[in-house]
Amino acid sequence: MRQYSYYLHFSLLKISILVLFLLLSQNTITQAQPKPVQPYTEIPLGSIKPKGWLRDQLVIMKNGTTGHLDEVYAKVKNDNGWLGGHGDGWEETPYWLDGAVPLAYLLDDPAMKGKVTKYINWTIENQRPSGYFGPITKEEREKKKQITPDNCAAGEDWWPKMVMLKVIRQYYQATNDARVIPFMTKYFKYQSQALKSCPLGKWTEWAESRGADNVMMAQWLYNITKDKSLLELAERIEAQAFPWSNLLGSRDWVMNAAAQQNNEKWMQRHAVNVGMALKSPAINYQRTKNEKYLNDLKTGFTDIMNLHGLPMGVFSGDEDLHGNAPTQGVELCAIAEAMYSLEEIIAITGDIQYMDALERMTFNALPTQTTDDYNAKQYFQIANQVQISRGVFDFSLPFDREMNNVLGMRSGYTCCLANMHQSWTKFASHLWYATADKGLAALAFSPNEIKTKVGASGTEVTIDEATNYPFEDAVNFSFSMAKDVAFPLRLRIPSWCKEGVIALNGKELRKHKGGQVITINRTWKNSDKLTLQLPMQVSTSNWGKNSRTVERGPLVYALKLEERWEKETQKEEGDYFNVFPKSDWNYGLVLQTVKDPVNNLTVNVVKPVGQNFVWNLAHAPIEITASAKKIPNWKIVDGLARQPVSDREGIYKGEVSPTVEKITLVPYGFTKVRIVAFPVVK
Repeated sequence: MRQYSYYLHFSLLKISILVLFLLLSQNTITQAQPKPVQPYTEIPLGSIKPKGWLRDQLVIMKNGTTGHLDEVYAKVKNDNGWLGGHGDGWEETPYWLDGAVPLAYLLDDPAMKGKVTKYINWTIENQRPSGYFGPITKEEREKKKQITPDNCAAGEDWWPKMVMLKVIRQYYQATNDARVIPFMTKYFKYQSQALKSCPLGKWTEWAESRGADNVMMAQWLYNITKDKSLLELAERIEAQAFPWSNLLGSRDWVMNAAAQQNNEKWMQRHAVNVGMALKSPAINYQRTKNEKYLNDLKTGFTDIMNLHGLPMGVFSGDEDLHGNAPTQGVELCAIAEAMYSLEEIIAITGDIQYMDALERMTFNALPTQTTDDYNAKQYFQIANQVQISRGVFDFSLPFDREMNNVLGMRSGYTCCLANMHQSWTKFASHLWYATADKGLAALAFSPNEIKTKVGASGTEVTIDEATNYPFEDAVNFSFSMAKDVAFPLRLRIPSWCKEGVIALNGKELRKHKGGQVITINRTWKNSDKLTLQLPMQVSTSNWGKNSRTVERGPLVYALKLEERWEKETQKEEGDYFNVFPKSDWNYGLVLQTVKDPVNNLTVNVVKPVGQNFVWNLAHAPIEITASAKKIPNWKIVDGLARQPVSDREGIYKGEVSPTVEKITLVPYGFTKVRIVAFPVVK
């Protein structure tokens, strides 16, 4: 018995050793495997030159507040803290620069470059010996204290510095200024020590809620210097910030956000915070390669759009996430930040879902929320917006002065006046990405020209992208180079496109189903011409309250309403505009249109996409004609057109006019007052 027991124990010991060996071997193998390479990286700022309608938009911005905020807005204009003065030392100057810097280099405009560079120069040249940077603090000015990691309380909030780091990164990408990398290295060494006694939330919750921007910058610098302490810093910041990856991956969070509009955890429902936070799981994945983070992002983004999504491609947020009713609003800052998050997410994940989402948001939600001259904006836009006026509406932040819906320079909070400038400029600078195999990827389409180096030989190539996309379906690429060069070209075939057709030098090359990024790997020759055809078919989609939206390609369409503008003045917030419709808006789409949109919607190209392009009714190049009936009892109440109730089949059961009328729809981005989410009637 003892001998049997001995052999049993000895056998178990051998098995245990063998299992342990196998586990250790497996771990060794896992650790030895190379981590996946990020699929896409940013093209240096200035390599992409917008053309056509996109350049027209950027020129409008240069001539408007993007180019002149420091001249027309007192908070930035007067004695600015980011130039050593007593004025704005918070977020608004960095916010403005976050859009003004890329605009200066996209347009290659010497005057704008000079304007923005003085802020960057002051910031770099006035970095403290410890590495701390930013406006001169009260403790420094009044008590002559030096800011060090041991005396970090003499400093100020981490949050505005996160934005300025993004500004300086873009400046570096455009100029390769040798001062930038030592500047950031020194600051992050300071921050790494200071966070021990001055954590992210010491001054405000804003830094905690937006820590992903800080993590992103530390990891960007790591990719240049390979200093592993930067990854340790990224982990420390992540640990002190809001746990966005867990929140996005948790269905409880998004459901609670839909149900609650009280003071509890409102910063976790704040739509701008959410827009910034979307990139948090992707940035964590970039550092760890843990697939859990990608799953968290997928779950969170899908849930947000299901529970809070609006037809123009963005989630509600007025200021909190606020459900999917077409009468909910969305803050302009939330659009700007969500767009930028998607641009970062695309590079890290290569997932086409986020490419499609960026396109829909950009071409629909973004253009409508500013005036033609880019001098005034709405704090909150509404999907079904039948008037623009003062009021409290259904917003979770009504605002005492009732100015959140009007078009004004200072209407609502002025964060959006400063932050709206990054939206178009960063979109333009992310039309192309570089690929890990020394190629290029065109993942969003607009008229532009790119000049960069490709292939194993690093050959310079210029590609002219001639297109009127998203209004037309052809994207034409013309190649120029001094010698033949082999490199892969990746092209996105949007998910809304049933089948994209690719032609090379006039001959059909390939066809591909939508919803993928395809690769053309060949030796390219000077004067090659590649055409990507993306046929656009009309369809309808289902949104909040069983409403229906008409779509064609990347654009959603809204009822065309002639506009009556009224200018007024409010004491605290200055001049603003109300906008009212001149004609009836209370229409429901007839059921047959929803059942068979292809045969019941007529697409009309009414004018070319010409020069001096503006996103307004006068320039709308496409119209769609639809059949509709009026709903007499659908009226404005408290400034809103609250959605009529429908049954499970999506049909409105109340009184409907017997007369079928033809209504005209135009792309949503060209409207100010509109219906985009229609009830359905028989």
